[in-house]
Order: sequence, then structure tokens, then C-alpha cells
Amino acid sequence: MDTEHILEMRGITKTFPGVKALSDVTLAVRRGEIHAICGENGAGKSTLMKVLSGIYPHGTYDGEIVLDGEVQEFRGIRDSERQGIVIIHQELALSPYLSIAENIFLGNERAARGVVDWNRTNAEASRLLARVGLAERPDTRVSDIGVGKQQLVEIAKALSKEVRLLILDEPTAALNDEDSAHLLALIEGLRGEGITSIIISHKLNEIEKIADTTTIIRDGQTIESLDMHGDDPVTEERIIRGMVGRPLDHRFPDHTPVIGEEVLRIEDWTVHHPVDQARKVVDGASLTVRRGEIVGLAGLMGAGRTELAMSVFGRSYGTRISGRLFKNGVEVTAGSVQEAIGHGIAYATEDRKRFGLNLIDTVQHNISAAALGTLSRGGVVDREEESKIAERYRKDLNIRTPTVTALVGKLSGGNQQKVVLAKWLFADPDVLILDEPTRGIDVGAKYEIYTIINRLADAGKGVLVISSELPELLGVCDRIYALSQGRVTGEVARADATQEHLMHFMTMDKDGIAR
Repeated sequence: MDTEHILEMRGITKTFPGVKALSDVTLAVRRGEIHAICGENGAGKSTLMKVLSGIYPHGTYDGEIVLDGEVQEFRGIRDSERQGIVIIHQELALSPYLSIAENIFLGNERAARGVVDWNRTNAEASRLLARVGLAERPDTRVSDIGVGKQQLVEIAKALSKEVRLLILDEPTAALNDEDSAHLLALIEGLRGEGITSIIISHKLNEIEKIADTTTIIRDGQTIESLDMHGDDPVTEERIIRGMVGRPLDHRFPDHTPVIGEEVLRIEDWTVHHPVDQARKVVDGASLTVRRGEIVGLAGLMGAGRTELAMSVFGRSYGTRISGRLFKNGVEVTAGSVQEAIGHGIAYATEDRKRFGLNLIDTVQHNISAAALGTLSRGGVVDREEESKIAERYRKDLNIRTPTVTALVGKLSGGNQQKVVLAKWLFADPDVLILDEPTRGIDVGAKYEIYTIINRLADAGKGVLVISSELPELLGVCDRIYALSQGRVTGEVARADATQEHLMHFMTMDKDGIAR
């Protein structure tokens, strides 16, 4: 029996109609380590973990899974959980209307004779919450806590199942820096308790910090496994080279802007919270965007960036909205999403899966969704023309799908984001607001998204980019605004911008003093 490795996956091959997702993949995970899996979107990382956890049951793939020296044939996720394997998906599997305790023990209730023992449930939940460092009451409803805390609830849920091998798929993708640091520290703490973790992440700086071993998968095949503590230090650049098959000398494509006249101006824009209407989430914000210009919007979590963007886009967020909106120097009103689109303003949401796409519909239908009227005659959609347009964008944006009739929900995150961009490119707006356009996608796909953004600017569009990654804003934007507590606190030209300079503005209070 191999006592060093808790897990070995040997010769795993998984095929879907028209595509081989995994081809003879091997993976060896040492007991008690943090093992990272890196690869571009669509490389097969999540598919491999679904094979391991039994979501894709034995018999639907070739190869074998060896856990603690014994071959396993998981028929479903309950089989793998009985062996101490628990997977936490990027889209958290929590019920928002149940309490924290109810979520932790959902399907694994603390009951006697068919009756839930609530005292035991809440007491055990409290102990688990203390173990993961979450200071919340167990009877708190999940919808009342943030996504960072929800991630901790998922880990508490895993610990309740006596987890030995914890799989985390993009655990920090939607978290701010503080929540990410807490989660990574928790994973390191679990390592100290002897719990093995497999982490899938595109945040290579985090991988470099906490991983003991990194396995790289490219095009459904194992490329290499790197010892992160070996004699030769493993850098982000080294991981990138394995992921994309070549050195990526520049994270951002070169771009020389050709900036024209003002296309969008927002003046004294104020938005109140939709529930707590006394609270201002955007407070007298003003900004401009010119044709051919990429403008950044920086801010910490809760600064009001998304609220500003959504309220401008057809007042799709907030209440008691005031201020003035100008398009090409002329004041306009955009009281609905349809009006905003009519004025040539588009908004690509930060939550593409929830608000940006219809995941159970095709690539073709998603691309045409925002401008379906241009394909209609007498209320009937010209499906042949729709197919031609979708195929054109599939090729132009390098959307990796065998056909435009494929379901969007089956695509990788990077390719889903390209479909979102294709949708708005087809609508042909003058102003495109991109909210976290590269969240949860890999470094190679990011480069492609940046190239598309540059192409939009070169076509004379005004582009407003919201991002929590300051290097991204510094790398792609011509000018950057900073937001703090709903107010615009600074404006910096690209040549003068640094992370420190932006952070100074991002942490200002309402009196103009850095916190």
C-alpha cells in the first residue's frame, strides 16, 4: 500500500458528444498537502474533479481512482462523501432561505426518530463555525451573510462530514482581498490538522503562496506536476508557461489609444439603497468617457461601483436616483434597460451566470438576445441569419464550442464571458460598461478579453471597466477613477497611476482623509 499518497487518479479519460474533455490524465496527491490544479478555461480541471467526486459516476469514464491504496468505483457523490471526499463548487450549493445550521446539516440532519434535534444541530454548528473562524449565530439566514462568509459555511459543512480530502473549485474568485486571505489561512490551518486539499484557482499569486504541489492540465492532458518547495523556485511565469504552452511575456496586449470626443458624461449621480432608502450607495458621482478611451473604475468592496453602473444602465438598481446623464453632449433619460440600449449604452454584468446569460439556452440565442429586433421581420426571427451572425462571432472572438447550438452552460468561464461580449458587440453600443470582465477566468483567456476590449476602443466605442484587480486596471485603462463610499475620490491618468496612488483614493472617507 502506498502510504505517501492519499489519492491517485490513473489514465482518466472522459468524453462528451463531439469532444474529449480528459485524455489519459494522471494525478497523485500526497497525504496532508495542499495540491493546486492549474490550467486554462476548458482544460479539464473541473471535469477531473467531478470524476473524482462521483458527479460523473464510475462507468462514464475510463481509468481508475485509487484512494488510500484501494480502487474506488463511486456511483454518486454520496459514495465519495462516505470516503471523506467533499467538493465545494465555485457556485456555492447553499439554500439562501435556510439558516447556517440547516445548510450545514442539510441531507445529514441531526435527528432522532425522524425529528430534528435543534439543540444538537445548533450546538454542533456553533462548534464548526468557531473552527472555521466565522462569528455568526447558527440560526442566521444564509441570504443575510456575504459570499465570503458563505464560503466558510461550505467548509464547515464539509467538516461536518468528516472530510479527509477537500476539493475547492475557484474558492476565492468572488471574494475581496480580506476574505481571500482568511480563507487561505483556514486552508493552511486544515493542512495542519492533516486534511488534504485540492484547490483549483486562476489566482496564481495565491497558488504560489500556499500550494505544496501544482499539477498543470492543458487541453485535457496532464502536462507536469511541480514541487513548489523544490530547489528551483516555481514562479507565476513558470506556471503560465505550462498552462499556455509558451512564455507569456506580456500579461496585457500593447495598445495605443486614439481618443476622440466625449461620448458619455455622468453628473452628480446619486443612488439610494433599494431597501434602506435613507442610505446613499452612490453619492454625487461624476465621470466622463470619450470615444476610443478605456476608463477604469477602482474601488474596494462596497464602494458603489456596480451600483453606479447598474443604475446608469436603465436604473436596474437602486431607488431615488438623481443626477444627469449625457450622451454625445446631449442629456438623455434611461429609465429602463430598453431605453439604455436604445441610447447605445450596454452593461456586461459581473455575475454572468446569474444575470448575463441564459445558461440553458444556446450560444446562438444568447448572442442575439440584446438585439433580437434587428433579426425580426413581422415578429418572426430569421434563424438562418441569426446562425450566421453567431458563427461569425464564434470565429472572431475564438469562442471554443463545437457549434453555436451548444448550450452556454456547458462552456468554460472564459468562453461564457466571450458570449456575453458577443451579445453586446452585436447590439453595437457606443458605450460598453464591463463589470469584472475577467473574474474567474485564466490568464490566457484574460489576454484574449483584453484584446477584445482594445478592439472595441479602436472601433470608437467608449469603454468603462470595473475591476477589483488593480494591475488589470493599470494594464488596460487610459484613465482611472477611484470610488470610496459611493463618492468619486480621485481621477488618475494612466501615466501617473500606481497601485499605491489608487489605493490612497480608494480608502478615503467622506472628509477626504485616507482611512
